[in-house]
Amino acid sequence: MLLASAVVVWEWLNEHGRWRPYSPAVSHHIEAVVRAGPRAGGSVVLGQVDSRLAPYIIDLQSMNQFRQDTGTLRPVRRNYYDPSSAPGKGVVWEWENDNGSWTPYDMEVGITIQHAYEKQHPWIDLTSIGFSYVIDFSTMGQINRQTQRQRRVRRRLDLIYPMVTGTLPKAQSWPASPGSAASPPGPPCSCPQCVLVMSVKAAVVSGSAGPLQPPAARKNMPPSGAVKMPPLPGPGAKPMDSTGTIRGPVKTAPSQPIRRQASSTAAGATAGSPASPPGANSKTGRVALATLNRTNLQRLAIAQSRVLIASGVPTVPVKNLNGSSPVNPALAGITGILMSAAGLPVCLTRPPKLVLHPPPVSKSEIKSIPGVSNTSRKTTKKQAKKGKTPEEVLKKYLQKVRHPPEEDCTICMERLTAPSGYKGPQPTVKPDLVGKLSRCGHIYHTYCLVAMYNNGNKDGSLQCPTCKTIYGVKTGTQPPGKMEYHLIPHSLPGHPDCKTIRIIYSIPPGIQGPEHPNPGKSFSARGFPRHCYLPDSEKGRKVLKLLLVAWDRRLIFAIGTSSTTGESDTVIWNEVHHKTEFGSNLTGHGYPDANYLDNVLAELAAQGISEDSTAQEKD
Repeated sequence: MLLASAVVVWEWLNEHGRWRPYSPAVSHHIEAVVRAGPRAGGSVVLGQVDSRLAPYIIDLQSMNQFRQDTGTLRPVRRNYYDPSSAPGKGVVWEWENDNGSWTPYDMEVGITIQHAYEKQHPWIDLTSIGFSYVIDFSTMGQINRQTQRQRRVRRRLDLIYPMVTGTLPKAQSWPASPGSAASPPGPPCSCPQCVLVMSVKAAVVSGSAGPLQPPAARKNMPPSGAVKMPPLPGPGAKPMDSTGTIRGPVKTAPSQPIRRQASSTAAGATAGSPASPPGANSKTGRVALATLNRTNLQRLAIAQSRVLIASGVPTVPVKNLNGSSPVNPALAGITGILMSAAGLPVCLTRPPKLVLHPPPVSKSEIKSIPGVSNTSRKTTKKQAKKGKTPEEVLKKYLQKVRHPPEEDCTICMERLTAPSGYKGPQPTVKPDLVGKLSRCGHIYHTYCLVAMYNNGNKDGSLQCPTCKTIYGVKTGTQPPGKMEYHLIPHSLPGHPDCKTIRIIYSIPPGIQGPEHPNPGKSFSARGFPRHCYLPDSEKGRKVLKLLLVAWDRRLIFAIGTSSTTGESDTVIWNEVHHKTEFGSNLTGHGYPDANYLDNVLAELAAQGISEDSTAQEKD
């Protein structure tokens, strides 16, 4: 035993091997179940405290979190931190992700940042704890030391994590103490998740018979877990080890490495993680499971789950242990918990593989596309037609309105009966003139339309700001590059009866022109060459021909800020979606997708490109 006080933070292990903290509210909820002992059932339904975590249940005996709709299991742990550190004060440090929402730092990182903040340091370099970032407190920004990319960070106050004082066990079993095991059982939770968990566990305990022996591997396993009491980072602090634990002067028990299998981890090997209480004569459900093989465990879970699943527990097909037939996700999760508790390897789901590219294709197998000339096309900047002023261009599309209606101009938001409210560079037309677009009939101040045209591409086209009707031929600001297209002898998922059209876009980095957001500044071109795929069907070839028109009009790409990486001044897609996955659809940019061709035709039409456009290009 160690005499100490600490804050308890419950954490889960993500796919990158990082321990991520649950929120203070969730940690309080889990801690309350732990302290309640067996009468609480040994399972924590996270949706009871956070509706966003409704699919998740934590099994305290196996120290695993499982997700009911997929059967995915992840190790969890109960970790201790210094009461004077960030979690002991309710301080949470977060960074802004690409979606504009906020993500908390790992607990050790947040503690390090908070310590520097309290010392009133102007910045802190996180390289010493394994992260290539600098936090600048003056700008509240995170700077990547390698790419110089910046993100916003913030410090906010939340609940203080649960506190424990007195004696901290080196390795804690569940239930936490013998006294709690003798306490009378309280009324069980009646939610479907708890009912399902308790039903299967009760069946395991009541159905066991004969002497119960733990597996030999368990008998010989050394004690797991070590109390982590990290001192605040600073002069004289011990360095972090590979798990991110700050080794301080507090003596800890040797830490048991996390035993990770290709599928599930049996127990969290960390500070204060509940360890199994195996013994030759123990009659707990945990050890009883050791006498059952995989088939019996599955059989038991199936038998105990059928009635509950039929009564309303939601079901979605996932793969079973052999990957050959569908089972219910609730059943998959329970089977995983039972097998993990018994120390058996679990592989409930086999994640699908991302297939970006087709199998290798030789040059002799690459063919031109029938009905489409050439196999590549280059584009350079096209100059707008000279000799026509904005007023002369708009005159082709506008009809004068002598008696404007009592409505607002949707560009300047002033009444059409009053002069334009536009305050920018002054066009040469009078501010009180009003015009109606000839095809769609929407009415604006002519002054406002001229200003809008001057702020655009000035290519002789105009797009109604209300209904998006395009007047003239719309062109974009795509930087120079090359588009290649050809046939390859492979079929796309969902299109087994035809070959595949492969499109390869190549755009090099360069300098922005006057039509771009930051003229004279360099722009990057990430991810090129970009490979895209269409089925070689009648509709697929139609889409290709229209994409060629869009390429010639410089509408496929633009220069702006990436929505996926947040990088500015880079080449981005320009509202015409492409399929970049050849043999899968994990990201939504692959096949099968029955509606894709129709959707991309609609997107091209919104850019003013239709079958009539191909005839215009020939003319």
